Amino acid sequence: MSITNEPELIGMQKVSEAVAYTLKEMMNYAKPGMTTKQVDEYGAKILSDFGAKSAPYLTYGFPGWTCISVDKEFCHGIPTDQRILNEGDLINIDVSAELNGYWADNGGSFVIGKDIYGHQKLVNASKDILQKTINQIKGGVRIADIGSLMETEAKKRGFRVIKNLGGHGVGRSLHEEPDELLNYRNRFDSRRFKKNSVVAIETFIATDSTLAIELNDGWTMVGNKGGYMAQHEHTILITDGKPVILTQMNEILN
Repeated sequence: MSITNEPELIGMQKVSEAVAYTLKEMMNYAKPGMTTKQVDEYGAKILSDFGAKSAPYLTYGFPGWTCISVDKEFCHGIPTDQRILNEGDLINIDVSAELNGYWADNGGSFVIGKDIYGHQKLVNASKDILQKTINQIKGGVRIADIGSLMETEAKKRGFRVIKNLGGHGVGRSLHEEPDELLNYRNRFDSRRFKKNSVVAIETFIATDSTLAIELNDGWTMVGNKGGYMAQHEHTILITDGKPVILTQMNEILN
């Protein structure tokens, strides 16, 4: 969406605060020995306290309130009683919600407990690339140039990008134009970011794969060549200068 007045800005600030606070608290809450369903239900309670509704549930009928993906699951993982978190697991939590007609989206990957499997390097790369990316986004910048920056920065660190996942516009629904804000340069994409528009910008940084494929459960995605992936996502308001990070409260880049 494009923000054209103060009430719209306030609406986006409120829903962004709800998803950002929920994500931060879920990341702090998740510990070895817990199930992903326990973590999901903890997040659901926080969203409910804000008066917010789960976006994936509302939009797609997703079987959970948030998406929680563990280890070789890349995204859209279904929270269950059977999935127990273990020391050193790589976990991704993606929280999106609707509040009073406004929608926001954010997510983050992190290591549970001690980094016994060496996932932190991948997590740090994803964080760093998202920060560098956001710093370069403003009205008039080519969307393809931002994708190129993401891929270049990933390669510098010895990683790859997932080419069939991307960021998207957000605001009056979960996915809006501009859609497919990809992590690589699409030379056929002549679009530019527009001042006052709201987008969810996200990284998809991987160790081995370049595509995400869906499992038989109809939701969970994994890599076409296996390995691991880290994702970090902020909802931002584009300006003539540095973007306003509406989900800053989640502290995913700290």
